[in-house]
Amino acid sequence: MSMKEKLKSKNKLIPVNIPKIYNQEKIYVKDCLNSGWISSEGRYVKRFEDSFSKYNNRAYGVAVSSGTGALEIAMKSLNLKKGSEVIIPSFSIISTALCVIKSGLKPVLIDSDLKTWNVNPDQLIKKISKKTKAIIITHIYGFPVDMKKILFIAKQKNIKIIEDSAEMIGQTYFNKKCGSFGDLSVFSFYANKHITTGEGGMILTNNRKLYIKCKSLRNLCFGSGEDRFNHDDIGWNYRMTNIQAAIGCGQLMNINRIIKKKREIGKRYISILSKCNKIAIQPYKLSYARNIFWVFGVLLKKRANISRNLVVKKLYKKNIQTRNFFYPMHKQKIFKKMKLFAKNIQFVNAEYLSKNGFYLPSGLGISNKEIDYVGRTLIKILNR
Repeated sequence: MSMKEKLKSKNKLIPVNIPKIYNQEKIYVKDCLNSGWISSEGRYVKRFEDSFSKYNNRAYGVAVSSGTGALEIAMKSLNLKKGSEVIIPSFSIISTALCVIKSGLKPVLIDSDLKTWNVNPDQLIKKISKKTKAIIITHIYGFPVDMKKILFIAKQKNIKIIEDSAEMIGQTYFNKKCGSFGDLSVFSFYANKHITTGEGGMILTNNRKLYIKCKSLRNLCFGSGEDRFNHDDIGWNYRMTNIQAAIGCGQLMNINRIIKKKREIGKRYISILSKCNKIAIQPYKLSYARNIFWVFGVLLKKRANISRNLVVKKLYKKNIQTRNFFYPMHKQKIFKKMKLFAKNIQFVNAEYLSKNGFYLPSGLGISNKEIDYVGRTLIKILNR
C-alpha cells in the first residue's frame, strides 16, 4: 500500500505542527508537581530564565506568559514619549502593531523583500525620521533580517531596537545568536516554536534597568514589603508558571537536535520542491545566515496560475493541513476601523506574500514519508 493510500485509509491528517516532548520535560514536570510549586513561584522559572539567557549570550531573562506579552512589556519598558514613531513591518503578526498602539505610540509600516520575506533594510532606513524612537526587527519564518545597516544607524541616532526573535530560537546572524542584538529581544514558546512551553515567552536584555522594569511590568508592578499592594505603574499578570518553565528547561536541553531536525526537514522539502518553477521559497543560505526553518513556507509565483486558497483546499482534501501567511497590518479590519494608516497606503510585496503564501507541515513530529507525500502532492496540484 502506497503512502497516499495509507493516509486515505486511515483518514489521517498531516498537521502543520506536531511538537516533540522529550523525557526530561516529563521528569521536570513531575518534580514540579511533587514540590507543590506549580504557579509562578518555584525554581524552574529562574532556572529557565538563566539557562535561556546564557544560551543566547544575554545577561538577563524575564519569562512571561506569551510572545505577545513579551512584546508589550518590552515596548512599555522603554518609556517612550507618547506619539513617538516605531517602525515595524506590515508583513507580521498583529502583536507587532498592538504593542506599539497599546503604549500610545505610532506604528510606521515598511514593506518586505520578496526574496527573504523580511523587511527591506534600505526601505526601513528611509522611513527613519526625527520622531522615530524605536524599531522592531521582526525575523520571519526562520530566516533573519539583514540587520547590519539597521543596527548601525539605530546606534548613531539613539533609536531603540526590539528584536522579535519569536521564530528564531537557535538561529544566528553572522554566527551570533538572533535575540542578542536589540536593546531588548523577545521570544515565543508557543507549541509550534522550536522549543515550547505550551504557551509562553521570554524577554532578554543586557540592560539591568530594563530587566528590573520588565520584571515589574510582568507582575502587575507590585510594591515591596509592607507596600506590596501599592502599585507605582500599570503592569500585567503575564507571569510564566513553574510547570511551563519546567517544560522549557527540558526542551532547551535538546535545542541542538531540534535545530538539526528542522534543517533536515527543510532540506528534504527543498530536494523535492526546488524542481518546481511555480513556487518560491526562502533562501536556504546567504552570507549572513542559514535557514532554520521555523516553518517551511511556499510562495506561489504568478506563473502558477492558480489561487493560493484553491491550492490549500486541494491539499486539505489530500489530508494535508496548511497555514496561510500573515495578513498585512495596513489591511487589518480593526486598523482600518481605527483609521490608523492612510486610506490608500500600499505595500505591494507584503500584499503579495499574504495573498500567495502558505506553509506546509513541518513540525518535529513529521516523518520523511509524510514530507515526501506533501511535497509530491503539491507539485501534482500545481502541474494539473
